[in-house]
Amino acid sequence: MARAGLTTERLVRAGAELADEVGFDQVTVSALARRFDVKVASLYSHLKNSQDLRTGIALLALEELADRAAAALAGRAGRDALAALGNVYRDYAREHPGRYDAARLRLDPDTAAAGAGGRHAQMTRAILRGYDLTEADRTHAVRLLGSVFHGYISLEAAGGFSHSDPGSQESWEWILDHLDALLRSRVVP
Repeated sequence: MARAGLTTERLVRAGAELADEVGFDQVTVSALARRFDVKVASLYSHLKNSQDLRTGIALLALEELADRAAAALAGRAGRDALAALGNVYRDYAREHPGRYDAARLRLDPDTAAAGAGGRHAQMTRAILRGYDLTEADRTHAVRLLGSVFHGYISLEAAGGFSHSDPGSQESWEWILDHLDALLRSRVVP
């Protein structure tokens, strides 16, 4: 029997909050049960196991990120849109470090197809339509942007840029400028 007040959605949201506090890798059904001061068995009517909880957190994070990105990209193009997308990811990672890590969880194909990951790819491709790229080059560019954004954000979160000048924000702007220039200069062979 399900405990009153506990729902899958409430547990996933609490798991996301826990991930932001202690790290995504530390989120388990047992840790969540302690948070609600209930026995682990009380949660199994809502969650299959810790992987089910982690998947739910990943889907929530992808949805939140997609919603933020869609709002930030409305009416923007070119470098402005590129920066807006990068800043959405960077800001989200700062505000929700555990959820940001969850958004990179490898999902099975059916779960991934049902989640918001596809929206991220569509938005990135929409930005890239403003550049003169072939379809194949757009695929490479999607991967380039994802690699640069996520790599920079991960290094920054780990303190990798905190010990030297210029500041991290100045480097971020420089990177966005150069990504835009690179995409604009792409000449189809």
